[in-house]
Amino acid sequence: MPFTHKNLRADLENLGSNFDGAPGLEFRAATEALELERSGLTFQRVPPDYRFPYGHTHRTQEEVYVVVGGSGRMAVDEEVVELRQWDAVRVPPGSWRGYESGPEGLELLVVGAPNLGENPREDVEGTRDWWAG
Repeated sequence: MPFTHKNLRADLENLGSNFDGAPGLEFRAATEALELERSGLTFQRVPPDYRFPYGHTHRTQEEVYVVVGGSGRMAVDEEVVELRQWDAVRVPPGSWRGYESGPEGLELLVVGAPNLGENPREDVEGTRDWWAG
C-alpha cells in the first residue's frame, strides 16, 4: 500500500497515564502507526488549566507544535508565548519546552524531524516540573 491511514484518536493508544498527569491528559504517538520514515507525529490533549508535568529538549530533533483546539501558553527556554487555535511554534534542537492549557484545554499536533528511530529516548532529556512559576 503506498500510503497509511489512521485516526489519531480512535486508532492510537492513549499514553497519557505514562506521564503521571491529570485525568484527561492524552498523548497519542502516531509515528509507528503511520509508518513515518523521516518525521514523527503525536496528538496531545491537555485538560483545562493544567500544565504538562514534564519539560524536555532534543539533541537532534526539531519540533513544530500546532494548536488545533483550545488555548494556553508555551515556555521555550526563558520565553513564554500565548497560544491560540492554529498557532504554530517551531522549537529547535537544544531548546527546552513545556506547555499549559487555558480554561478550555489545549489540543496539539506535534511534528518532529528527523524520525528518532527505534530508540527515541536517546535523543531526549526531560525533567518533571521544569517550568516552575
